[in-house]
Amino acid sequence: MVAKSELKRIRSLHQKKYRIREGQFLAEGMKLVGELLDSGLEPVGLYSTAPEELPGSQPITEGELRKASALVRPSGVLGVFPIPDPEPLTFEGWTLALDGVRDPGNLGTLIRLCDWFGIGELLCSPDTVDCYNPKVLQATMGSIARVRVVYKDLAETLDASGLPVYGASMEGEAIGGEQRLSPGILVMGSESHGLSGPVRDRLSQTWAIPSFGRAESLNVATAAAILLYEIRRATRK
Repeated sequence: MVAKSELKRIRSLHQKKYRIREGQFLAEGMKLVGELLDSGLEPVGLYSTAPEELPGSQPITEGELRKASALVRPSGVLGVFPIPDPEPLTFEGWTLALDGVRDPGNLGTLIRLCDWFGIGELLCSPDTVDCYNPKVLQATMGSIARVRVVYKDLAETLDASGLPVYGASMEGEAIGGEQRLSPGILVMGSESHGLSGPVRDRLSQTWAIPSFGRAESLNVATAAAILLYEIRRATRK
């Protein structure tokens, strides 16, 4: 059995303030836990309802798992991992930056998009949702193990990068065609608020995604997927 105090501590990691205090986060499901293990991240604790299938894991009952889990339907595997120490951004190739994206599902999908399009670094404003939020982690489908997420003041970091900065806006230039791009930073804002003033002031170019229907806007993750595809197609080799 897992001690009640340990179950309580694991459950506390659902909240950001305790993740910060403990320097740890909670991962659930064999897919996510397996990706983190394969990345070389050493777990603080591993728990499984079928420990014979996960070497090094501690047995946990279905009842105990429900008490510790952040999921409505726990999937049988739970891991507690240390939050990696922050590393400086390298700005090698393209970087995606997020300005005030607060929806956990959107951030998780954006991390997965970075992994899909080979974007190794994701720069986030301090008011962007925590990447170790359990809902974010589930939405990444394990891609959090391969994308480095860094939280910094956007305006200062954009200035220091020395790179061209691109943003999305309904009033921007339509992306696509025969244009060729040099690597830089693509900044995406929330669907409801868009980009903040200090970030807009630092844009080298603003892009729009042409609309052929009547929808007022696109979800930030959907818009980012389109822009990242166009970026990869148009980047100078």
